[in-house]
Amino acid sequence: MEASEQSNSLQRQRLEDLKTQLNDYAYQYYVLDKPTISDEQYDQLYRELETIENQHPEWITTDSPTQRVGDELSEGFQKVRHAAPMYSMGNAFNMDEVAAFIERVTRQVGTNVSFMCECKIDGLAINLTYEEGRFVRGATRGDGEIGEDITSNLRTIRSLPLRLTQDISTEIRGEAYMAKDVFVKLNEERDEAGQTPFANPRNAAAGGLRQINPKEAASRQLNIFLYSAVYNDSFRPASQAELFTGLEEAGLRTNPLRKVCQNIEEVEAYIKEVEASRQDLPYEIDGVVIKVNEVAHQEALGYTIKVPRWAIAYKFQAEVAQTRVIDVDWTVGRTGVITPTAVMEPTQLAGTIVQRASLHNIDLIKELDVRLNDQVMIHKAGDIIPEVISVLIDERDESSEPLKIPSHCPECGSSLERFEGEVALRCVNPLCPAQRLAQMSHFVSRNAMNIVGLGSQKIKNMLAIDLVKDVADLYYLTMDDLLKLDNTKEQSANKLLNAIEASKTNELERLLFGLGIRHVGLNAAQLIARRFKSMSAIMAATEDELETIDGIGPMISQSIVSYFEQAESHTLIQRLVEAGINMENEDDDEIAQAALEDSFWLDKTVVLTGKMERYSRPEAKAILERYGAKVTGSVSKKTDILIAGEDAGSKLSQAESLEVEIWDEAQFLAHIEEGEE
Repeated sequence: MEASEQSNSLQRQRLEDLKTQLNDYAYQYYVLDKPTISDEQYDQLYRELETIENQHPEWITTDSPTQRVGDELSEGFQKVRHAAPMYSMGNAFNMDEVAAFIERVTRQVGTNVSFMCECKIDGLAINLTYEEGRFVRGATRGDGEIGEDITSNLRTIRSLPLRLTQDISTEIRGEAYMAKDVFVKLNEERDEAGQTPFANPRNAAAGGLRQINPKEAASRQLNIFLYSAVYNDSFRPASQAELFTGLEEAGLRTNPLRKVCQNIEEVEAYIKEVEASRQDLPYEIDGVVIKVNEVAHQEALGYTIKVPRWAIAYKFQAEVAQTRVIDVDWTVGRTGVITPTAVMEPTQLAGTIVQRASLHNIDLIKELDVRLNDQVMIHKAGDIIPEVISVLIDERDESSEPLKIPSHCPECGSSLERFEGEVALRCVNPLCPAQRLAQMSHFVSRNAMNIVGLGSQKIKNMLAIDLVKDVADLYYLTMDDLLKLDNTKEQSANKLLNAIEASKTNELERLLFGLGIRHVGLNAAQLIARRFKSMSAIMAATEDELETIDGIGPMISQSIVSYFEQAESHTLIQRLVEAGINMENEDDDEIAQAALEDSFWLDKTVVLTGKMERYSRPEAKAILERYGAKVTGSVSKKTDILIAGEDAGSKLSQAESLEVEIWDEAQFLAHIEEGEE
């Protein structure tokens, strides 16, 4: 293989690894509210992925984190589709990048542009729906298109008005957060009650809004700041500054710590002022958001697939601390990966006491040259798991020796291997008890088979007394078996048996994800299950057949084929079949699919404006999307059709100036009715 081909191969593998990592981290952050890496770590990995994709745009797939607005949804609440997407925000990490953003905007829309600078609140994004001034629904951001209905919990926030002072009908966006003093008091109460304290106010706020019992949500004493809205003909400010005025006049809470700036010098001065006073604020912020102030300019600049081109978030530098490495723990994951963690002298970092920090892999250990008793710098940017970022070599003792890298598994003693192209050490013993525990814990987890009440400790107990050896054994457990477990009475055993029984009817994608096949995340499992519709078809699929799915690349296809080539995998699936586990997806409506493929609207970008007689705007949007259209909130050169009802506003004028095709309601209805015949 030539050097260029080998370099491309390694870079392609790195791209696939980054996509898998970032999707998993995003799931943990947005869905579980249990982040496992810092914001800065995530941003670095995200930027590395963007760099590779910019160099090789032909490698970009729809499952890449760079191609999506957001990430996965939590379960337990009804889904709610937003009237317009809740976009992510592009990031800037230094003033040069902020200056480049301002220069680009000014070049595109002219010198008559100003910028609204706002604090970036570290909380949970929310979407509030008001109809004629009444609060009717509240939702999380979710994946940007669809969120979770948390209306009952949001109603407990006293600063959220249930009735506005004006009869506004629109969606208002903002951030729910927990004040610092409330957070401190809450953790003191949890300490006294013997409960685990929350890692930071953001996690406490997010957890509060996902409580099933609204009384528990009320006990969190959350607050809100609101800063955006879905504009319509009855609510259309001319600027971000005017929006804030309108929100306040309607009785909605906004953050007064904001400023309209005219140039980069004023923006930089605002950022420095806010950062200097950051620790004194009663709430947590992690940066400053800079938005084009004029709405007309915002609409002219438009959006990428995931971020507005008219806004950017300047991220503050992560807090760092110095401490000493006492030891290194080596732990075994479900795929046999050995992960090193530094054990350190306790130190204060970003409001918490830190004693452990991730070292990720042996390559990082060698790159940093981390050794026992080294003085190191760590950071975490308000996250749960800190990271070692550097070693203070000048403070190292002369007798120091390089860290000893293990050659055998710390759990089962088997020899460790490092596969070509991987940074990880692996235990390849399929009977390793640590792997079996991690694999089974993954299988029963919420996004896999979701067996409620079966946690890692109970699985560990089952393994210890040989009740189970693999995941299939779970479905053959009896009441007598479960009563052998520590602290298990008949009532709890019966609940667990019911939960196991209920999991048998789960969707095929949950089972496929739960098997723990390397590189097969939840998104990949969904794509594959929807295409092949049965486990037998998936097991028989070739790499080429798998790779016809948009979003499934060689790494995933090879992993799936290799997994099902093993006789042990066939035995496991057969035992699950015999236990009555669902192995098929319901068939799609082939007629509807054929109609979609022939649809006039497929992949057309459509904008709705004005009032319609037959359908409300959300109803019309849903119909168009059902036929494959992309419905956006603003007119641009990429807009294919503007559908204008009565009293159409500025979008109509903008469409005319851009020579976008304009339809009235009658034309729209004619095409829809023709498509439904």
